[in-house]
Amino acid sequence: MTGGSVHQRTAGLDQKPDHTSKMLWLIILPFLLMAACTGNENSFAEPQIEPTLGPAGASILPANFDVQGHRGARGLKPENTLPAFEAALDLGVTTLELDLHFTADGDLIIWHDPEIDSSKCGLDPAATIEAPNPDSLIYQGEKLMFRNLTSAQLEAYRCDRNPDSDAYPNQNGEPTVLAGDDYGLISLRELFDFVEAYSQSEEKSVAQRENADRVQFNIETKRRPESPGFINDGFDGINPGPFELAILALVEEKGLKDRVIIQSFDHRSLWAIRAVNDPIRLSALTRSSETEPPLATLAERGANIWSPNYRAVTADLINQAHEAGLLVMPYTVNDPADMRRLITLGVDGIITDRPDLLMSLR
Repeated sequence: MTGGSVHQRTAGLDQKPDHTSKMLWLIILPFLLMAACTGNENSFAEPQIEPTLGPAGASILPANFDVQGHRGARGLKPENTLPAFEAALDLGVTTLELDLHFTADGDLIIWHDPEIDSSKCGLDPAATIEAPNPDSLIYQGEKLMFRNLTSAQLEAYRCDRNPDSDAYPNQNGEPTVLAGDDYGLISLRELFDFVEAYSQSEEKSVAQRENADRVQFNIETKRRPESPGFINDGFDGINPGPFELAILALVEEKGLKDRVIIQSFDHRSLWAIRAVNDPIRLSALTRSSETEPPLATLAERGANIWSPNYRAVTADLINQAHEAGLLVMPYTVNDPADMRRLITLGVDGIITDRPDLLMSLR
């Protein structure tokens, strides 16, 4: 406000004015006071919402609660890319959740969809290798499936596009400290190596490095019984296929058995792994409240975790799972109200696109 303060403008009010002056000041004074208040836009800011669980200022997350960054941190960075995983690590998630496909030359590639979709990826202008263009109508369908592309061809793509800005309004493709502008497709080996490098980087805090040194990996095998061509490795539904064996071999090579979880909607993939690898943890994904087989059977077959759609979770199902010895990790929970509800019900962790929101609950 210009022209002096309210105090300066009203300093003469303690003198005895004549009747006309007094009436004039009674008219002007309210407007002067209103003008003084408009200089601070926070004068009438909404009060802070008090936490509904736990003491004021403390996180409501129970001890040992598993915060899983879905596809890294899809709500913040383009999914399943190094910057997305770096963003999740920066926040201090306890688990990096990711998806795996199999390339034509047997590489384990991190991606959710069975093919390269133009809503998420395009050809990198700097690429020198020839590969099908997802933006061209000529190259669609099977030509863009990972199972029909080599790991070398995948280097031609850049996956920094937001497929749904309404669902992911906070997602951005800006560079991160360590990954920089690398929004290329990555292999499982590259992610393991990146997390190891992160744990030793002086660019990160001590707490971030220590967390990266123990962070878990929740790896989903993207098999679908009705679409065997997605992986197309000759899997017989009983014995582990080349896909599962490649995952187990890499985990063994990196010494990460105690930090890896393997999950799948195709439970045949899980039981095949359990038949040849006792220590590794398995997570059975389900789509509805009607679990088939029942929760007790999932545990008997070798699952350690039940991972349902969060909308299907009830207190009774959580109790059933816990009685069977299963941890409960619902997906994909992005609304703080849903997060609070599930925590109150007693889930053991949450898979979320927005680990920042989950970890800031108070």
